[in-house]
Amino acid sequence: MFENRRFLITGASRGIGRAIAEALADAGGEVLLCARSEEPLRAVADSIRRRGGTADVFVADVADEQQVEAMFEAVRDRYGVLDGLVNNAGGGTERRPVGEDDPTAWWRVVRVNLFGAYLCSRAARPLLQPRGGHILNVGSGMGHQPRAGNSSYNVAKAGLWMFTRCLALEVWDEGICVNELVPGPVHTDLTASVFPPGPRHPTYASEYVKEPDDVAPLALWILAQDPRTGPTGQSFSLARRPIA
Repeated sequence: MFENRRFLITGASRGIGRAIAEALADAGGEVLLCARSEEPLRAVADSIRRRGGTADVFVADVADEQQVEAMFEAVRDRYGVLDGLVNNAGGGTERRPVGEDDPTAWWRVVRVNLFGAYLCSRAARPLLQPRGGHILNVGSGMGHQPRAGNSSYNVAKAGLWMFTRCLALEVWDEGICVNELVPGPVHTDLTASVFPPGPRHPTYASEYVKEPDDVAPLALWILAQDPRTGPTGQSFSLARRPIA
């Protein structure tokens, strides 16, 4: 399905990013893996190669402008073009009410989830232009609905959803489509302390807590659409509750 197509996935060393990268590679795509920690990233690349896939590794902090620019310069020098970017790097580790929180930690959440996606999208744009392609932002239901006690993550993901729509309007005529994927609750290393996998979610009774592999099929469906005629500026959700 994805033969001769190349995708860069941020936050690819674990969780949803790893699952999407592995699924793309299994479907014939060439995957470029990005994360801050080199050792687990190389472990993912080795696993993909053992399964017959093609993977390369780029170590970078997506919230650092210089590191992002250097990474995409290396991608351009090594490969020339991209067919897709998956902005997955993120997380929300500041879970305290305003006034009880740490402003530095609050801002770090916004920088990784929102500014990181902006930096990567900005740098990827010229690499996507020659053939057209996809930018897929991994969002959250918390970017569509307010919730007390985690304002940094809510604000960052709400901004990411607006950024998705704004960027879609800016690049559609270049054959680049920009969409959001809302996974719903997923059991990962980052959320293990919040909820266990399976039924039921502690806050939303209708929600089923998924594993990262459950998210990959929707990601691949979005990335398989023709970027010149397919959906853009849209949010695709796996949530089992209404979100605005």
